[in-house]
Amino acid sequence: MSDRMAPSPPQENGDQPIVYVVDDDASMRRALTNLFESVGLKVEAFGSAPQLLQAKPPQVPSCLVLDIRLPGVSGLELQSDLAKANIHTPIIFITGHADIPMTVRAMKGGAIDFLTKPVRDQDILDAVQAAIERDRKRRDLNKTVSNVRSRFESLTSRERDVLALVTSGLMNKQVAAQLGLAEITVKIYRGQIMRKMGAKSLADLVRMSEALDIRPGRPDVQT
Repeated sequence: MSDRMAPSPPQENGDQPIVYVVDDDASMRRALTNLFESVGLKVEAFGSAPQLLQAKPPQVPSCLVLDIRLPGVSGLELQSDLAKANIHTPIIFITGHADIPMTVRAMKGGAIDFLTKPVRDQDILDAVQAAIERDRKRRDLNKTVSNVRSRFESLTSRERDVLALVTSGLMNKQVAAQLGLAEITVKIYRGQIMRKMGAKSLADLVRMSEALDIRPGRPDVQT
């Protein structure tokens, strides 16, 4: 094996990315484990889909390197099972028996890459690096949305009504007319909303509203 990328920078133990390897070929599992560990990645390897499903879902940025042909539950079936379980760990498929329908199905199912054995070290390392970065961004976004949702839940029902209308582009007097309030009252509500949501500007408030999919007539949090 050659042409390896430089080792990953040190990570805090609690946030160290994990690569999950699922392949029924023990020699392939060892080779992939050694390769990923050589660039500073943590690895957990499994010989079958059921073994992976018994493991605790990752709480750190991660990806799954998955053989498409496995005994019992296939790689494609595992991909589907993970999606149904709302587990969105990015998947990189590897196989020695690729065909076009299989590749199309894997990619439509959300796979990051589809590599054919024998796999070049650099190709799979690049794919893993991209998958982990994608998962890190997804987790960061989910954390941000969760924080915004928590702030939103602190608003009163009336404040939520005002928020939905204000972030739809209506002026204070228009919001007041729709809700049967005085314009000064809407201004007071806006100030309270800005404070509770931690928004520094209307643009901040609009971005938060979009993240939660808040719309007039539907000012509840969308999950």
